[in-house]
Amino acid sequence: MLVVTKGTPEMDLPEDVVIRRSAKRRRTLQARRDGDKIVVLVPATLPVREYERLVPKLIERVRAREAGGRRRSDAALELAAVRLAKQLAGDLNLLPRLTSVTWSTRQNRRWGSCTTTTGEIRLSSRLQSMPSWVIDYVLFHELVHLEEANHSPRFHDLVRRYPAHDRAVGFLHGVAHALANPDERWPADVDEADELSGGVGD
Repeated sequence: MLVVTKGTPEMDLPEDVVIRRSAKRRRTLQARRDGDKIVVLVPATLPVREYERLVPKLIERVRAREAGGRRRSDAALELAAVRLAKQLAGDLNLLPRLTSVTWSTRQNRRWGSCTTTTGEIRLSSRLQSMPSWVIDYVLFHELVHLEEANHSPRFHDLVRRYPAHDRAVGFLHGVAHALANPDERWPADVDEADELSGGVGD
């Protein structure tokens, strides 16, 4: 979603992203890591449509480069989990309860799962081709399960701390709709299948 503030376009971006506009910069855009932030440099006169199209791509490139390619490794997932837990849920002290974050090729009917008794989080390998901000949303969703095992009102309040929450949910609903068939429906939530089957593991 795009919001215009004082004539300047602002997107719903992750908290670790900083946009810096420059009157000197005429045409080129650049994104780079600066400490714990991704800094995106854009021309001050960049049209809203181009801003909305190009900025997310630049952010994804930085994350993909840091992950060692277009697809994140398990190690990169663990680093992302640490980042998200510290930035969005530092008050919940989630990290001592987290034992592993891995990709799973067995999760064909849900995007992610969390086994709260062991602290293991698994994400469906189908997510690997999706934008980083979608993967981060599913990862944060599962991290919050370490605090709230079910989809309680408090759980949903906590998950909404993710800056691109609504955008990511809409993206996943669109993908689920495209994959749906009359015999097998995709769950409405990231890991609804967990609750329907009475567990949260693979």
